[in-house]
Amino acid sequence: MTVAPAPPQTAAVHATAFVVLFAISFCHLLNDMMQALLSAIYPTLKAQLHLNYAQIGFVTLSCQATASLLQPAVGLIADKRPMPWSLPIGMIATLLGLVALSLASSYGMLIFAAMLIGSGSAVFHPESSRVARMASGGRHGLAQALFQVGGNTGQALGPLTAAIIVALYGQHSIAWYAALALIGFVVLWNVGRWYKHHGLARMDAHRAPHHAALPRKKIWQALTILLLLIFSKYFYLTSISSYYTFYLIHAFGLSVRQAQVHLFIFLAAVAAGTLAGGWLGDHFGRKYVIWLSILGALPFTLLLPHADLFWTTVLSMLIGFIMASAFPAIVVYAQELLPGNVGMIAGLFFGYSFGIAGLGAAALGVLADHTDIVFVYKVCAVLPAIGLMAFFLPNLSNRKRA
Repeated sequence: MTVAPAPPQTAAVHATAFVVLFAISFCHLLNDMMQALLSAIYPTLKAQLHLNYAQIGFVTLSCQATASLLQPAVGLIADKRPMPWSLPIGMIATLLGLVALSLASSYGMLIFAAMLIGSGSAVFHPESSRVARMASGGRHGLAQALFQVGGNTGQALGPLTAAIIVALYGQHSIAWYAALALIGFVVLWNVGRWYKHHGLARMDAHRAPHHAALPRKKIWQALTILLLLIFSKYFYLTSISSYYTFYLIHAFGLSVRQAQVHLFIFLAAVAAGTLAGGWLGDHFGRKYVIWLSILGALPFTLLLPHADLFWTTVLSMLIGFIMASAFPAIVVYAQELLPGNVGMIAGLFFGYSFGIAGLGAAALGVLADHTDIVFVYKVCAVLPAIGLMAFFLPNLSNRKRA
């Protein structure tokens, strides 16, 4: 008996829409590059506006708190009432924030610009994560990884482009980045059209199954464990992203430029680990990836403060690769725990990770001021041990392979 091929419409619904995934990954690159630009130009703003370190810290808090607190709310609203056009609108908020930042002549205007940039990010992350799931064709881990690796790349490019452009041409050159925001707006407008006409149907076709054996209490316990794992991951990673260059200069006498090269090597490993984590989660199960990606970094974090320069470079690459593989698996695992709340889960986890990174950077800075930077890495080395909590995560049934 011959089985008729699936209708073209059905095949399209179940195919992975790589064009859409690459589009939102590119926009994630632009969004996170523009957000990273804010912290990269702090020396310029500090000199031009005569700010102290406390004021600089509050600028970071204004941006991060806005992004962190609004994201779960945006995701929750989108789950109940999809908002295809919110993506380009969020990019407009970022554009306005960049223009305000380029013109800021007072501290109040600087705070306002930071909040606008944070608001654009708050809209972008949960809705783009929903689009990644729509476009996944059932390959949810790979889709989340492709989406997130764009953000990893943008975070690396922000300081690099700021060093080239803003350092040479000053604060007003920030307005040039508005052209990138306009490109992002055009791309996201087309993504919004796809979202409205195709994405919602795909979301219904690939709605995650309810894991009937899990009572509500078990689900919330699992979410609590996932948040603890996010705490471990981002508190440690912020020690690298914020203070790795200072550590290399202090411990090995490197120049600033040499230290930045090592930081980019680490960030490249993070990007590779993000992609690997999504693929491995789809093929071998997300719980195993979560378990290995947090706890598996522990031997290397313990060795790092005692290594020479060569092994510090190798160990930092291994740590970045292993720990970065966790986040796509964690987000998709949480979305499968609460399958009707894809946007809310994305907003919660992205917002929480932003908040932990901001608080972690501040706390570790205070610790470094009172001790030294090497001691910070010795303290942070034990954080991956929290990965033992992954043992208590429930086993979810494997999704049907794409």
